[in-house]
Amino acid sequence: MRVDPCSFCGRPSYPSKGITFVRNDGKSFRFCRSKCHRNFKMKRNPRKLKWTKAHRRNAGKEMVVDSTLLFGQRRNEPIRYDRDIVEKTLSAMKRISEIRSRRERVFYKKRMAGKRERDLATARKLVAENEHLLPRMRGSEKKRLAEMGATEEEIEAEEETRTNKSSVFGKERRRVRIQVDGDEEEVGDDMDMD
Repeated sequence: MRVDPCSFCGRPSYPSKGITFVRNDGKSFRFCRSKCHRNFKMKRNPRKLKWTKAHRRNAGKEMVVDSTLLFGQRRNEPIRYDRDIVEKTLSAMKRISEIRSRRERVFYKKRMAGKRERDLATARKLVAENEHLLPRMRGSEKKRLAEMGATEEEIEAEEETRTNKSSVFGKERRRVRIQVDGDEEEVGDDMDMD
């Protein structure tokens, strides 16, 4: 039983499954499903569609150069049936699939190494570029200013300049405490602060 790769996406197309298309010149194409057949008929380039193996190989997301990939290539060499050869072939196929899966895991780990740091760096850059959109000073910034030696009044003044510079959707709403006859009253967050 030969499991051929799909001519469009590269997935395995099993015998009696999928569609076989034979062109006028005699070349046959195996498709694993109708999605691949439709895209082939529409003359789409599989390297430009992200869900195909060809795109993943071109983008560097899949192993391209490996000795285990050579074993899957088709060879038209008829060999006389021998039970020992078949047994060795089947055991070798299992071993090769184990080796390939292990190498794919290593390849994935190498490819994803440092991804978290890159994501954090891009997130920090985005926050630094769009700092004016942040509503108020964060607690960590207050701590940083306090460690630098700023007084509470300077920190509050810095926070006021930030709230005056930026506001969320036009006006910023926040709770305000007002002293009335020595007692503090809390006013709701419906008040608009200018």
